[in-house]
Amino acid sequence: MNDWNYDEDRSQIRTGFGPENITRLRRFSIGLLKSKKTKKTIPEMMKKLTFNTRAVFDVLKMTRNSNPITVT
Repeated sequence: MNDWNYDEDRSQIRTGFGPENITRLRRFSIGLLKSKKTKKTIPEMMKKLTFNTRAVFDVLKMTRNSNPITVT
């Protein structure tokens, strides 16, 4: 699933700790999305968050005035 969602085959990150670090970030983001109780699939949620930066901050609760999670 991660390979298709993140298109890992075209990744340019190949040296040092880069591949391991990016894999951890990808798995972390998938884990965050799985923890949200919605009826949408992971790819659907990723697409919505890609086009809505504010929704990313709300999901991560990174601001004091974050809205309730609206990834549904």
